[in-house]
Amino acid sequence: MREAGGTGHGGLRLQVFLARAGLASRRASERLIAAGRVRVNGEVVSEPGWRVKPLRDRVEVDGQAIRPGAASHRYLLLNKPKGFLTTAHDPRHRPTVLELVADVEERVYPVGRLDRDSEGLLLLTNDGELAYRLTHPRFGVAKVYRARVEGAVGDQALERLRQGVDLADGPARAARVTQLREEHGSTWLELEVGEGRHHLVRRMLAAAGHPVLDLRRVGFGPLQLGHLRRGCFRDLFPDEVRALREAVGLGGKPADKRGGFAHGGHSTGGRRHAGGLRRRGRQAVLRSRRAGHHPPHAAGGQARPRSRRDGDLPVRPAP
Repeated sequence: MREAGGTGHGGLRLQVFLARAGLASRRASERLIAAGRVRVNGEVVSEPGWRVKPLRDRVEVDGQAIRPGAASHRYLLLNKPKGFLTTAHDPRHRPTVLELVADVEERVYPVGRLDRDSEGLLLLTNDGELAYRLTHPRFGVAKVYRARVEGAVGDQALERLRQGVDLADGPARAARVTQLREEHGSTWLELEVGEGRHHLVRRMLAAAGHPVLDLRRVGFGPLQLGHLRRGCFRDLFPDEVRALREAVGLGGKPADKRGGFAHGGHSTGGRRHAGGLRRRGRQAVLRSRRAGHHPPHAAGGQARPRSRRDGDLPVRPAP
């Protein structure tokens, strides 16, 4: 096994090389390296800080050569249903979110986590640098949730959430919390947090005396879930990719032209939902401009496709 030390000051750190090649995020790449699954010029490298020269060194993961810049960046917005794990692989063979995008040619992976019993907005991409920044605490990317909690929520509980509650791993506070409505002994809240700690929102609300009954993420940075149906996904529009990159200091220029109606994203039939059944004969299709077909134009003159399922009325994408 190769020792730490790299190949001098030139080149890229190994985890950065893998992320830029679209294999995984930086953090996931570090785990691949630590597990001994990465070879450089035929030798196992277990140190993420090892530097490689993309045009000179041969890098392999599980025996497959990784070419620099081989991946075309893809950005997908998924409305995750309950019952799916936000991971690339589960040793217990439970459903994962990658099953919902199985027909996407590029190898994408989820950005951050949304627990099995939660639903809503989940970003998937193979843009490793963007994924790394979106999940790094330093950038504090806002996440907006709608939660149905037990009981009637009073002003005191709302103020506790705004001021901060004590959790086992440190205090946490909501940047914003609003009561939406009460129904049948429960209350719907909308709250915004800037962290991504494990089960953070559920733990905050439990600490405030109102355990979560349902939890849905509706916003992630500049992205909004909109009216996308559960289990469906769409490509991000170019302006959404630019907004994401600007939010984490990468500049507004997307890595490539993926996104929007020009390429279209497809979620084909036969998807499994949270109950384990399959939705046959249904598709989530991001409609593209074709000869004789012209999608309606959004504000500013940009044509925006509509995502739909076969047999259903068209669904508006996120604004």
